[in-house]
Amino acid sequence: MNFKTLKAKIKSGEIDTIVVVFPDVMGRLIGKRFTGQFFLDSVAGHGTHSCNYLLTVNMEMEPMAGFKLANWEKGFGDFQMRPDISTIRALPWQTAAAMVICDYHHDDGKVVDEAPRSLLRAQVDVLAKTKLICNIASELEFFLFHNTYHEASKSSYRDLTPSSDYRIDYHTMQPTRDEPLMRSIRNMMGAARVPVESSKGEWGKGQHEINFIYDQPLPMADLHVVFKQGIKEIADQHGKAITFMPKLSETEVGSSCHIHVSLSKDGQNLFWDHKRRTGSKLFRQFLGGLMKYSPELCYFFAPTINAYKRYQSASWAPTKMAWAHDNRTVGFRVVGQGDSFRIENRMPGADANPYLAFAATIAAGMAGVEEQLDCGERYEGNAYVDPQLDSLPRTLRDAANLLNGSKLARRALGDHVVDFYVHTARLEVQAFDDAVTDWERVRYFERI
Repeated sequence: MNFKTLKAKIKSGEIDTIVVVFPDVMGRLIGKRFTGQFFLDSVAGHGTHSCNYLLTVNMEMEPMAGFKLANWEKGFGDFQMRPDISTIRALPWQTAAAMVICDYHHDDGKVVDEAPRSLLRAQVDVLAKTKLICNIASELEFFLFHNTYHEASKSSYRDLTPSSDYRIDYHTMQPTRDEPLMRSIRNMMGAARVPVESSKGEWGKGQHEINFIYDQPLPMADLHVVFKQGIKEIADQHGKAITFMPKLSETEVGSSCHIHVSLSKDGQNLFWDHKRRTGSKLFRQFLGGLMKYSPELCYFFAPTINAYKRYQSASWAPTKMAWAHDNRTVGFRVVGQGDSFRIENRMPGADANPYLAFAATIAAGMAGVEEQLDCGERYEGNAYVDPQLDSLPRTLRDAANLLNGSKLARRALGDHVVDFYVHTARLEVQAFDDAVTDWERVRYFERI
């Protein structure tokens, strides 16, 4: 799908609705639906507007106080949504619909730096000055349930029925029962320019994983958020529900968003030393930056309260800062060889906003290159039980404090951007601190 094809399909009546969106702080696609003809006549060339409060709301869409970007004192005006025409894609799971993703701009035309897509684009632009290309891919895990979203809501998300009765990692028999849905997802995503490489059963009951074909950071982040929304819509059409919560239950594994990354130039993977048949100096520097700076950028990999409950020993999620070759107990797993040689960042959960996670990956890695850091010796053994290794932040509060004090983040992203996301994180912490949980009721109701 490109603009010329879209015009022809609108003219023929094959497409009559254009979903015009931008990714918000949580990675949700927010926007409007336009008739096809109005999109061609107006929106494609001039864009549209949306209320600027959309970057300063919580999950419940309540406007939150304390933001300089948008607030009641300024009257919550509009920001411009400018379509990136290169992102046009059909939505085959919706009737006669296509989608375009927008960049967010102030009314004077200046980019809204705090918007996730702007943040990633800025890091890609910095990288482009070095003539290097970042190849990146995310792989998402999720749980599938034989319940509708409405049923799950009515039951307060308790006692849901997972799509399998037992763990199905790499199984091919039980996932066959889910194949009507999974086949629809793979094929429809391909038609929506979200190239799926494979799907498989994962370790948990009802847990699945989807892998994408790698791309450059901005188009990869775009397809990532389209996938997350699209797969929920397709599941809903099948009478099922999917969750990307990083830790759904204390008795189950979490769901991750592993990020695979390498740098190339002129089609050659620069992370690989072809003469020595091992990781190059550039690889060691980039990984050194990730090792040094990922803890203080952890918010961008784990942006919710729930994300930090995924970091548990022997849970397949990392807890320590270490790297190794093909070792799933460390934060950074190095895999492949030759053109496929790459770093797998195992820190992000399935809740990660890909624009923010990719931007943090580039910023940390390139800081390692600029500072000529080295990643040190690869780790051998079980990182979970090694007390000498540095740990990841344990809570969102810890991550917000580390981000607030990060000189790298302030230098690479800007003070106003860092302040915006620190405030966002602290508001989420405050909301959780104010909540009364089921755990408290069970523990204290009778016995205190």
